[in-house]
Amino acid sequence: MTPSTLPYGRQSIDDADVAAVVAALRSDWLTTGPRVAAFEAELAARAGGVPCVAVSSGTAALHTAYAAARIGPGDEVVTSPMTFVATAATAALHGAKVVFADVEPDTANLDPAAVRAVLGPRTRAVTAVDYAGHPAEYDELRKLTEDAGALLVADAAHAIGSTYRDRPVGSLADLTTFSFFPTKNLTTAEGGAVAAADPQLAERARRFACQGLVRDRSRLRHPDEGGWHQEVHEFGLNYRLPDVLCALGSAQLRRLDAFKARRAALVARYDAALADVPGLGLPVRRPWVDPMWHLYPVRVRDGRRREVYERLRAAGIAVQVNYLPAHLHPVFADLGYRRGMCPAAEAFYAEQLSLPLFVDLTEAAQDRVVDELRAILAG
Repeated sequence: MTPSTLPYGRQSIDDADVAAVVAALRSDWLTTGPRVAAFEAELAARAGGVPCVAVSSGTAALHTAYAAARIGPGDEVVTSPMTFVATAATAALHGAKVVFADVEPDTANLDPAAVRAVLGPRTRAVTAVDYAGHPAEYDELRKLTEDAGALLVADAAHAIGSTYRDRPVGSLADLTTFSFFPTKNLTTAEGGAVAAADPQLAERARRFACQGLVRDRSRLRHPDEGGWHQEVHEFGLNYRLPDVLCALGSAQLRRLDAFKARRAALVARYDAALADVPGLGLPVRRPWVDPMWHLYPVRVRDGRRREVYERLRAAGIAVQVNYLPAHLHPVFADLGYRRGMCPAAEAFYAEQLSLPLFVDLTEAAQDRVVDELRAILAG
């Protein structure tokens, strides 16, 4: 990407963010220190009081959540194909069979009716994805999972700060995962988190993300070994998020309300400026949802998505496509998943285009996007 290219998303870093990182670098703790616990507590406050475990990426959060749920061989995980591949891949890495259920044509979120059709005796978890920041239909999904004896998982990589029926994302599912990649709603450079209200799920998530280590003397099998002693009872991985990055996350959390307001204002400007453009579909918002918009996904009709993508890119506007449906990746195709399995997701993908949306996007730059897009579609 050239310096003059307008990105589709980017981080917003101010002097307070820089100062927080510098203070962490000058402290006694670069990792496993007090800033981790502080960030986790601040995240929990944003997740309706649900305890959070900070981890090294959104993918690590998903892998950790499935580990906490004890997903393994013989289990099935139902999820959306309209997501980054990690939502499904991390379940498969635990040995589970991934079952893709189709999406709602308007929101591109997991369709409860499609979930109902694929639930079975081996369903261990249903993972919804809050596409673009718009929460999925959690009340309907909750009833389905309760009836099936399965856990409800929320991949909220796009949605920290969003609410559903006046309840914050993070409190809507048994396990919720967040991502703090630079293009997301707040950033720790790389990073993520798992939210879990159930103490057992939360503890299993914490242990898995710290190599499975057990230090609590009451749980040790050999508690008299010595003060240095620690044990591994189940395998885990090192998914810890260091203090330096947690310090950045805490500073970013203090700006989250302002981030949300700015994104909402930019979305409203896009909605007004593009409402009358022929051949263009705009994102929808359900009345009971207050999204923290991560993406502005339009639908380019009449088979012109690739043309519009290439012409905007040539004009220095780095639009993006989010996402190739997960079941169409070769790794899933090689396992027998086929085109046509999720027609609504595939139809959405064929038209989807993400316009630039980030906190520091200026109105002049946004007008440039609108003008270029209108000119292309008028041609």
